Amino acid sequence: MKNVCCIIPTIRDYPCIKKYAEAGGKKAFYLLVAEDFCDLRKMRSDLKDWGLDGEVLGQSDRDKWMKETGLNNFADLIPKRSHAETSFGLLWLQAHNEFDFGVFIDDDTVPISEDYFERHIQNLNFNGNINEVSSDKKWVNVLFQNFGRHKMYPRGYPYAAMQEKMSVETANVKNVVASQGLWTNVADLDAIRILMSGGLNGIPSIRATETDFKEDFVVKNENCLTICSMNLAFKREVIPAFYQLPMDDNEWKLGRFDDIWSGVFLKKICDILEKKIITGKPLCIHNKAPRSTFKDLLAEAPALEINENLWNILCSMNLKGDDYTTIYNEIGTLLQQGNWNYRNGDFLNYMGKMMQRWVECIDKISS
Repeated sequence: MKNVCCIIPTIRDYPCIKKYAEAGGKKAFYLLVAEDFCDLRKMRSDLKDWGLDGEVLGQSDRDKWMKETGLNNFADLIPKRSHAETSFGLLWLQAHNEFDFGVFIDDDTVPISEDYFERHIQNLNFNGNINEVSSDKKWVNVLFQNFGRHKMYPRGYPYAAMQEKMSVETANVKNVVASQGLWTNVADLDAIRILMSGGLNGIPSIRATETDFKEDFVVKNENCLTICSMNLAFKREVIPAFYQLPMDDNEWKLGRFDDIWSGVFLKKICDILEKKIITGKPLCIHNKAPRSTFKDLLAEAPALEINENLWNILCSMNLKGDDYTTIYNEIGTLLQQGNWNYRNGDFLNYMGKMMQRWVECIDKISS
C-alpha cells in the first residue's frame, strides 16, 4: 500500500488512523488536514509512535505549502475550516506522483473488516460482472438494499426523486476509477431527514447495519448517485474533475454539498469517458458525534433548490470533451456563464468560476 495516500480532515478523533493501519494500511501515507488550534506537534508525534508515514498540516502549513509550490494565487480555492479542505489533499496528491490512489477517510469512522484497503484496491482494479442499478427517476439511492427496513435516503438525494422504481441488471464492468464504501451505525443523512426521524442532535433514530449492504453495484449511465467522501477510494486520474466544491466559507452561508455535487459531476464525466464507480464494501462504522441538527439545516437550506435542479442542468449540457480536464472545464464554464433562476442561483456562477480555476491550478501543478 505504499502507493496509497489517505486524506483525513480532522480536528478531533485522529486515533481512528490506528484502526485503518490495522486494516491493511500500515504502509499507506496519512495526510492529516488539521487546523492551527489543534495540537499539531502531538499529531505528528503520534504518527511516528504508531510507525506510520505521513504529514500533519494546519492552516499555516498549508498556506506555506501553497506559496512554496507556486500556488499562492489559488489559495482561495480551499475554504477555511470546512470539510471541503479535502481539496487541499487532492492538490497535495497531484503534486506527489508516487501515489496512484487516494482515499478519503473521515475521523469519526473506523473500518469494519481487516481487508479495508485490499477491498478498495480490488474495486479499483475490478474487471468482470457486477450488478448495475438504475431507476425511473434517474437517481439511485445508494441505500436501496433493504430499503423496506430502514426507509433511508442519503444526504444530497433529491426529494423529487424519491418513490423511485429500481431496476437491477448484470453488466460487465472495467475501468473503475472510484470505490465508495458505505457506512453502518449512523448513515449519512441530511438534516431534514434526521429531523423527521426525531433526531435533534444530528443523529437519526434508525441505524444502518451490515445486513443492509448485500452486494456491490455500479450505477447505470445517465443515472445519478450521491457520493460521500467519508469512505472513498479513487485513482489519481480523476483529480482534475474531482474538486471538492467550495462550501461554508462563502457569502451565501451554503454548506454540506461539497462532496455531493462533486460526485454528481464526476459521475457525469465517468459516463462520457466510459469509466465506472463501484459502491458498497468495504464498510466503515460511522460514530457521528452529536451536534445540532438545526445547525446543519441552516447550512443545507440555502442550497436545497439548487440541489433539486443541478443534476438536470448538468444533463442538459452539450459536453464535447474527451478527457477529465476538458469536460470539467466545460461544466465550469457553462455554470459560470449561466443565468440561474433559483434561490442563490448566483452561487452556481461563483462555483463555475472556481471549477475553472481548479483546472488552471491542476495544470500548473502538472507542469
